[in-house]
Amino acid sequence: MAQTLLKVSGLKVAYGGIKAVKGVDLEVREKELVTLIGSNGAGKTTTMKAVTGTLAMEGGDIEYLGKSIKGKGSWDLVREGLVMVPEGRGVFTRMTITENLQMGAYIRSDKAGIAADIERMFTIFPRLRERKDQLAGTMSGGEQQMLAMGRALMSQPKVLLLDEPSMGLSPIMVDKIFEVVRDVSAQGVTILLVEQNARRALQIADRGYVMDSGEITMNGLGKDMLDDPKVRAAYLGE
Repeated sequence: MAQTLLKVSGLKVAYGGIKAVKGVDLEVREKELVTLIGSNGAGKTTTMKAVTGTLAMEGGDIEYLGKSIKGKGSWDLVREGLVMVPEGRGVFTRMTITENLQMGAYIRSDKAGIAADIERMFTIFPRLRERKDQLAGTMSGGEQQMLAMGRALMSQPKVLLLDEPSMGLSPIMVDKIFEVVRDVSAQGVTILLVEQNARRALQIADRGYVMDSGEITMNGLGKDMLDDPKVRAAYLGE
């Protein structure tokens, strides 16, 4: 069995007395694409923020590469290869596309490798090549999402966390984003994907978890969950 890279055990997170995450357990193994689905307000993004050190935990533990990362900051975790593309993208709007990609490699010092990886991002995202000298703030939402993913990949992540990458995008751009996620996974990058589009997420995921009201209520193989009557009724609109 593949090595477990990320393991969340009994995770609890509270906001001002409101328990947003109530004892979540999940794990992501090497080279897996795992998705976390659920309705708005289920606690998915809160879980991701706790995993990446941008939100304090109330209880439980998070292990990355076999060691607890409880209390570690997000900057330290990026250096160790745990990288998140946040909901809302967060690109540097007053920098060009090329400059944004260079920022993604700020922890690296291998100039030739960085240049080669920028070229690789332009191959994965041809639209970014066309607009490489354009300011990121002038791009469409879908293009900014591609840039945010490309910038994260520039840091050479061991585990890539994607928070709602298809949110607010046109159907054509949603197709493109899911195609890229699948391709990046096929290249061996381990991915934890939070996504409201449950059908599309489960179609490409090795395994999935369902989150409801701060708790994991179901998990299984992606293909099995697509056929599960409860999942179909609650999240696939059937």
